[in-house]
Amino acid sequence: MVKPRPTMITAAAPAPALPQTREALLDLHRDTRAKRNAAAHGSAEQQAAIDLLGRIEVEVARIERAMDPPRG
Repeated sequence: MVKPRPTMITAAAPAPALPQTREALLDLHRDTRAKRNAAAHGSAEQQAAIDLLGRIEVEVARIERAMDPPRG
């Protein structure tokens, strides 16, 4: 009989609110990339930075789509 493996799901802290301007988001993106690059490979810190980068990129895209004329 195979024992089930424990899950890696942990209680996550609520995600912090992101800035609402494109410039502030890009600054946060730059800082978060530096944190990701400095973190140990596979660490919780690296994964948290990767997740935050994704959230930032989605928000930047939302703002850019709303620009008149759209950027990019």
